[in-house]
Amino acid sequence: MNVQSLIEQYISHRQSLGEQQKTNGRTLRAFGRLVGEEAMLADVRLEQVSSFLAGTGPITLTWHIKLGVLRVFYDYAISRGHVTAAPLPVIIPKRPPAFVPYIYTRAELRHLLRVAKSDRRRGMDIAPDTLHTMILMLYGTGLRIQELIDLNRADVNFADSIIKVQQGKFGKTRLVPFGPQLHGALQGYVKRHPVSSPASPLLVTRHVARVKTPAFQYNYRFLCQQAGIRRTDGARYQPRIHDLRHTFAVHRLTAWYQQGADVQKLLPLLSVYLGHVNIQATQRYLSMTPELLAEANHRFEQYAATEARHD
Repeated sequence: MNVQSLIEQYISHRQSLGEQQKTNGRTLRAFGRLVGEEAMLADVRLEQVSSFLAGTGPITLTWHIKLGVLRVFYDYAISRGHVTAAPLPVIIPKRPPAFVPYIYTRAELRHLLRVAKSDRRRGMDIAPDTLHTMILMLYGTGLRIQELIDLNRADVNFADSIIKVQQGKFGKTRLVPFGPQLHGALQGYVKRHPVSSPASPLLVTRHVARVKTPAFQYNYRFLCQQAGIRRTDGARYQPRIHDLRHTFAVHRLTAWYQQGADVQKLLPLLSVYLGHVNIQATQRYLSMTPELLAEANHRFEQYAATEARHD
């Protein structure tokens, strides 16, 4: 059978089972493009699969993710009799260490927001006011980049200070409360950037169109350079937009420790707030920072002292 035809059949099958994840479909379609439009599944060779997995850079976690997608796809193909074996590598490289996100300090965030607001580059499609508001929202809500960009005016309920994220990752819709400071900033932005209807984008370009993800990423990298925010730990990637989401989670956890809250009981709530499918996904976000580690150690010391008095 033709590879690309079977890929489309498989994607439709997964969607009929309720799968909303689009990444797997993109991965398989990229594989189909690599082997060629006319390629038959039985003719695909290990060398082609290896080339697809390797990409153009060093082996990263993406290699293993792509392999997992191809494994399930070939299981489907074998179960339907299209092939008898999968041309997948037998020797699996060791998984690289987990990527450590960059956790911004509060001072860095304040400086980044000041730089965004004062950005006066000519010809840029995204105005400084919009850049400033987008960064503020990402840090203040922990939204994913695409979730933020996809928001419409009607998705923000100012009366109850709630954002409705519709069809986010994994096809989930959730309600995201936001605080009074963000409420004031967002209300001010909406007044300064009127649009024609509630169905219009929340965040707009100078031409009152929806902001594009690549444009925002380009501007964000420029702002980080202007603000002097750089990694010095040898990591492959410099501070990213997505790291604002990690920072939101870490700062929230740190605040709970400082308030004496029951962090273990609150973690599932944070998981739901972030739109994760399980608490393990949330735990990966919670990188240890010196501040967080100090709070956790302080909590343990208090626990140990209490236990010692009971002995």
